[in-house]
Amino acid sequence: MLREAKDAWRPTLKRNSRLSLALHTLSHMAGNPDQTRTSADIAEHAGTNPVVVRRVLGRLREAGLLTSEKGHAGGWRLARVPAEISLADVYLALDERIVASDEPDDAPSCSVEHALHKTVAGVLQDIEQSLVQKLAETSISEVRGS
Repeated sequence: MLREAKDAWRPTLKRNSRLSLALHTLSHMAGNPDQTRTSADIAEHAGTNPVVVRRVLGRLREAGLLTSEKGHAGGWRLARVPAEISLADVYLALDERIVASDEPDDAPSCSVEHALHKTVAGVLQDIEQSLVQKLAETSISEVRGS
């Protein structure tokens, strides 16, 4: 029974996540890297709000993955060739971690709860490290198939 459930499960990206929006947008940009795209055009295609697009892509710009130009002819464009942008670059630029890097303000006073949090956080950090390593093996151009 467990094997059947495992075989039937197919992992997918959450369509409403920042990572999904970023990867989708960059993959489209990889098809024509010299084309500038507006936040409004990207938002319409992705089914979201231009403000959301600007927030997400702003993080990618800060990480050196995109450039942006203001004004009537402005918009977003790749800062590197698609083959030089890994999925890990995008994931890390968005700073969406599985485990918080800081100790929480409301650290548990119970020793068992503290030990549990420490153990689970260690496991999740290992998983995240493995995730980043796997994401680093694939570039945006490979996702695009170009």
